[in-house]
Order: sequence, then structure tokens, then C-alpha cells
Amino acid sequence: MDLMNAVLNFVVPPASLVMLAFAWPTLFFISTCEWFYSTYFKRDTMEDKVVVITGASSGIGEQIAYQYAKKGANLVLVARREQRLRGISENARRMGAQHVLIMAADVVKEDDCRRFINETINYFGRVDHLVNTVSLGHTFYFDEATDTSVFPILMDINFWGNVYPTYVALPYLRESNGRIVVNASVENWLPLPRMSVYAAAKSALMNFYETLRFEVKDEIGITVATHGWIGTEITGGKFMVEEGADMQWKEEREVHVSGGPVEEFARLIVEGACRGDPYVKYPSWYDVFFLYRVFAPKVLYWTFRFLSTNVGEGRTTSFIGTGRKLLEASSPPRRLTLVAEGSPGRLTSGSTSTFSPAKQQNKYE
Repeated sequence: MDLMNAVLNFVVPPASLVMLAFAWPTLFFISTCEWFYSTYFKRDTMEDKVVVITGASSGIGEQIAYQYAKKGANLVLVARREQRLRGISENARRMGAQHVLIMAADVVKEDDCRRFINETINYFGRVDHLVNTVSLGHTFYFDEATDTSVFPILMDINFWGNVYPTYVALPYLRESNGRIVVNASVENWLPLPRMSVYAAAKSALMNFYETLRFEVKDEIGITVATHGWIGTEITGGKFMVEEGADMQWKEEREVHVSGGPVEEFARLIVEGACRGDPYVKYPSWYDVFFLYRVFAPKVLYWTFRFLSTNVGEGRTTSFIGTGRKLLEASSPPRRLTLVAEGSPGRLTSGSTSTFSPAKQQNKYE
């Protein structure tokens, strides 16, 4: 058996690449035909359909709500910031949404998820699309974290904050032959520095939905959206630190959002979900790194080592999870790097503040 495995280890990888090279033109043609058919003949019209969107108070969730509104869908917007949802609901109505419900809820609590799904059923009688966009990231080095209580918070938001709504909505989605849309990230398989816990949560999320895809078969569709660099509210200098409060670091309130446009990513997600696409990728060129991950992992490792060679002792990083103050009274302002909704961003602290995981838990959107 050991000899057989040794032979297969040597033969299978190059043989697979050769087979893929010959099969690629045929696969590309089939994919193109499927896209054409789904776009022009089998498109899921969303008029009068019911769409539940979690994390709808900002970023990707907000823009997805607007895209569904343009298609005439009925919307249920879920987030912790109810006041923020009111403005978004008005915008969605002006864009074409027939009915919009807003619900303040915490998606890491099963009871809250059960409540907003039940209220949706009581009002509309159905759920057609469940869109999970809640996400929270970080950019701290793992060895800097001295307060490990932040780890389960990140896992709760990025993993259970998607699983609980899915679990509660599954029976109703099965009745309507509906669809689940998931906001994932390329970090679920691409090993980027300073995103260890976030990447682990996204990897768990990806594997969960890939397994669920086989379990529900054709009864429920699943669209997994993965993205690279996306600009969102956090990139603009906002982060939830208190119940219903919006703390801003004024030095970067007006900073221009860099990265791919979140509006375009949201449009692609909704278009893909309506076509029934299993995956939506933005941008798609990230996929080339997956081949290196499988067939030449050392090349990928060396590449990231080279790209991070300039990061030394003076590196700028997030203090989230380190148990240290964001700003020392006797020192100049330090930069705080956070990521929300799977999107890299930078914040600058404007006053002395200390991160307390116990106080911070569930303070997000």
C-alpha cells in the first residue's frame, strides 16, 4: 500500500493537469451554455418573492438589499442597528421593493433568528431567498493576541451568525424551493497573513455549505459568493463599539474607500443568485492561486513571504484581541486596522480607548 501511494503521489498530479488541459475547452463551452440558458431562459424573477437579508445595515448587505429592491422583491432587513435600517428601507422602497420589513436582531442568537424568520412567515407566508452577509474580520498577528476571549467572538459572528439563520429558515426554503446566499471570502482557502482566525471561520463556513449543498440536493439552491478586496463602511472609518452606538475615528471619516466597489460585488451576487449560480467570484483571477495551493504550495508560500518582507518591528496592526490600549496618552495616534463584512479597512483612533471582549461581544453589524 505504501508503494502504491508513493507511485500515485508521483503520477496523479501531473496526469490530472494534463487531463484538465484537454478538458478545459469542453468545460468552458458547457459553462457558457449553462450561463446563457440561465440568464435568458431560466432566470428567477424576484417580483413578489420574499428575501431575508442579515447584516443589512451597511456594506455588502445594504447594497444587496438595493439590488433585490430593483427587481421588485419583498425585503426583510435584519441587523442590530434598527435606526440605520429605517433609512435603508426607505431607499429600497424608492428603488422598487414592494414591501420592506425591518427587524433588529442578533444573528449569533438562535432565538433571535427564530423570531425574525417566524415574523417573516407570519407576514409574508414564505421565504424565497436567505442572504447571509454578517461578517467581522481582523488584521492582527496571531502571536500578538493576549486576550483569547476575542477568538470565539470572531467565530460566532463569521460562522454561527450564518449557520443559525440557515438552520431556522431551512424548512421554509425547502417549501418554496428557495435559495441560500452566503457571503464568504477568498481567505477561506488563500492563506493571507494577519487573518488567521477570520480565515479559519470562513473555511469552516465554506465547508459547511458545501456539505449542506449535497444534503439538500435540488430542493434548495446555494450560492456562495467569494471576494477579494472590497471597500465597505469599516474602510470608511466606522465600527460598532456600544449597543446602538456608532463610534468614528474622525481622522479617517472622509477617507476614500479603496478596493473593489461593493456595489458591483452586490450586483454580481444578486444576478448570480437569480440565475441559480452555485458560485459568484469577484474578482475571478484569484482562482489562479488555488492551482498553486494544490500543486505548488511552496510557490504560494514563497510569494507571500516575499510580499511581507517589508513588515518588520514597526508593523501597523490591529490591537483587537491583544488586551492593549488603542492609544497611549503619551504617544502619537496609532492606526487600528479592522475588517468588517469580510473587507479590509483602516481606522485611526482619536481618543484613548481599551478593547474589552466581554463588552464588545455582539457589538457589530
